[in-house]
Amino acid sequence: MTQSQLNSRAEELRTLIDRYSYEYHVHDAPSVSDAVYDGLFHELKQLEAEHPELVVPDSPTQRVGNELKGGFKKVAHRSRMLSLNDVFDTADVEAWVKRMDKLMPGVSHEFFVDIKMDGLACALVYEDGRLVQAVTRGDSFVGEDVTMNVRTIKNVPLRLHNTPGFEKFLSGRTEIRGEIVMLKKDFAAINEAQRAVGKPEFANPRNLAAGTIRQLDPKLVASRPLTFVAYDLIRDNPNEVPTNMVAYEIITALGIRRNKEASVFTNLADVMKFVNEWDGKRHDLPFNTDGLVVKVNDRALFAELGVVGKQPRAAVAYKYAAEQATTVVKDIVISIGRTGAATPVAVFDPVQVAGTTVQHASLHNADEIARLDVRRGDTVVIFKAGDIIPQVESVIMDLRPKAAQKIDYAAELARQYPELEFVRPEGEAVYRVKGADSDLILKRSLEHFASKGALDIDTLGEKNVVALVDAGLVKDLADIYRLTKDDLLGLDRFADISAQKLIDAIMDKKKPTLERFVYGLGIRHVGVQTAIDLVQRFESLDALARAMIDELRTVDGVGEVVAESLVAWFADEDNEKLLMKFAELGVRPHYEKKSGKLAGKSFVITGSLESMSRDEAAAKIRTLGGTFQTSVGKDTDYLVAGGKVGASKLVKAEKYGTKVIDEKTLLELL
Repeated sequence: MTQSQLNSRAEELRTLIDRYSYEYHVHDAPSVSDAVYDGLFHELKQLEAEHPELVVPDSPTQRVGNELKGGFKKVAHRSRMLSLNDVFDTADVEAWVKRMDKLMPGVSHEFFVDIKMDGLACALVYEDGRLVQAVTRGDSFVGEDVTMNVRTIKNVPLRLHNTPGFEKFLSGRTEIRGEIVMLKKDFAAINEAQRAVGKPEFANPRNLAAGTIRQLDPKLVASRPLTFVAYDLIRDNPNEVPTNMVAYEIITALGIRRNKEASVFTNLADVMKFVNEWDGKRHDLPFNTDGLVVKVNDRALFAELGVVGKQPRAAVAYKYAAEQATTVVKDIVISIGRTGAATPVAVFDPVQVAGTTVQHASLHNADEIARLDVRRGDTVVIFKAGDIIPQVESVIMDLRPKAAQKIDYAAELARQYPELEFVRPEGEAVYRVKGADSDLILKRSLEHFASKGALDIDTLGEKNVVALVDAGLVKDLADIYRLTKDDLLGLDRFADISAQKLIDAIMDKKKPTLERFVYGLGIRHVGVQTAIDLVQRFESLDALARAMIDELRTVDGVGEVVAESLVAWFADEDNEKLLMKFAELGVRPHYEKKSGKLAGKSFVITGSLESMSRDEAAAKIRTLGGTFQTSVGKDTDYLVAGGKVGASKLVKAEKYGTKVIDEKTLLELL
């Protein structure tokens, strides 16, 4: 992006985030989900981190809290209500522990883990056992006095319970921190009542709880069923509360609700087991959650580890994978499947959704593109259907670039596939290749798969391919590995010896080299050398399938067009099923690290050779670890000049300092 584009994008994000924040905090009527807000906030935060000149004093990233509705007295917290650093996987948690170990080498840790509630943080202050003040978190230093509203919450005791053994907590100042939440069942009942009288439903429990506490009329607050759930207890003498688990025991003794699921563990393996267990069970909780809190249990150690910025070193918030995210559509690429169907794929900046990084999503067909009105450059909301397949949910119209052009699907087909014609059969949503039914496409694909440059399957030539497809024995590339001798003997073309010969030839190629297999798949724009270069970089089919566009572009000869073609091919559901089928049938492409006396050397051949064909020469060069190129470039080491030399290549060789050799010298090198 240019500086002007960066400035514009940052300003658009700031304006939109401020609007969403205003809707959320002041009117309690958000127009987007939390995940969408978080996604845009993260983008702005990352943009400002990469370009500090974009930071302005009133950016949403420069404050912890947001402006609240007026009418409440400001109150300074005795000790800050800190936020926590987010972690997202085991590696993040391990890194957090290593950082603590550096500061306190040799100190063992007990870990206190509790479910993180999705509500409004609030501190209850008791003097000699009586509730005297309730203060919101605010900006962590200063909150708002919402005492009159919190007094209406039925599970907040106006006087602490007197439990034998805990009497000292009824003397002096006791501060209980926790979350004000609306339980799922109460939220459902309120929305049912709203529907009954024809009023709009509320967006989610957290928004309703936060908005209710900020109401100026305590009577309205009292009419809504809120719940306070504690997560911390603070006394002037910290020695009275030695661990976080002891704090929870005291909280219970004082008559205040806290999570019963909280647990203490002595090792990270058990912590992560607890984390993973609740990832599956969290939807059954009475309140909403997006993760867990992990703390050092010993509060003296907790205090000694201190605070960095706005977060304590001794605690983190483990966030479960977001089910939605926002990203920018970089391109819309059309993939041609094995049946000739043209499927559009949105290619976008890599983004985390439901625990995995995704960079593409199927747009299904022209009608879906029109329904979403998705365009290149749009900021879109991504979700995972069934937590598996990434989908585009919607476009954030407020962030649409002014120059974004509506997608003309027929024109896109003509631009991306100028050599093909397409037709949309009546009553269908899908465009297909004109004049090429699925059998014809399969025949061509199978001929390519079996060709010398690909898997080189002996006797599987054009006539045998036609016979197998026409007989219905082969419906995709992988089906050749299902064939039996008896299947072939049922066809006119095969006798006992020829049938066995073909079966043996196919079975002999169940473990092809990875570059031959990748080339054989017939991915658009991926030739022999590109397949080799891709395999040398990624070394496995799985790694290639998961590669990000930016990673693909680092491979020699792979530009934007080839990278997007690869992403689109691996995004196609039919292709995913085909690769799974190959694996189920025992086809195991393997990576062979190229080595030999020509390793690191690049060759181009111009003119004709007498001793071998150009393809044969290319194969020998590659066998010895060299790279065969089709045109002279800065990285070309040798230009082999045969008969009828191309003058343009000689000019380029001189320009780049490429050594020109004859066929005899090539043979000596080989």
